[in-house]
Order: sequence, then C-alpha cells, then structure tokens
Amino acid sequence: MAGDGHPREMTICSPFKARTQNSAYGSTTPAPMTSKPYPAHWESVADLRVFRTTTEEWEKLLGWRQDMRRRGWKLLRVSSDGPELVAIFGRTKADRTTA
Repeated sequence: MAGDGHPREMTICSPFKARTQNSAYGSTTPAPMTSKPYPAHWESVADLRVFRTTTEEWEKLLGWRQDMRRRGWKLLRVSSDGPELVAIFGRTKADRTTA
C-alpha cells in the first residue's frame, strides 16, 4: 500500500539474465540488498522509492522520471551498486497529505 511508511524497491530491466520478467515493470524478484542505499533517518520524514536498473535503461526513462516529478516525487540520490544504477525518489510525508 502506498504511503504506509515502508520504502518500496523496484528493479527496472534487471541486468541479471537468471531472472525472468513476469511484470510490466521488470523482474518481480527483488534485487538483494546488503544495506539500505540511503540514511535510516530518511524513512522517518519521507516516503521512499528505490529503483535499480542499468545505466542504459536509466537514460531511456526520461519521460518516466519527469512523470515522477509531476507527481511530487524528488530524485534524492543516484549511485551505482555493481552493474546496477540505484536511484532513490522521495516525497516528504507532509507533501503526501497535500498531494
């Protein structure tokens, strides 16, 4: 459920061939996370969405990223985790109540 205070993670076009795509959004098997790609205190002030994809796919998602901004999500951080790019979008809990 959106807005329940738990971060969401989505893999977009996973580079790992062992995974099968059975969702319009890519693999439904979550990528293994050894640690959270953001500071723990972010969870107390914002709804977070973590997206993992390849650099090539990230470049193709310009329209999708613009749509996220229109919906009130801000791109907080982009980093790499091995072969994957990790993008973190956030929306403060105060913004959620007005959106």
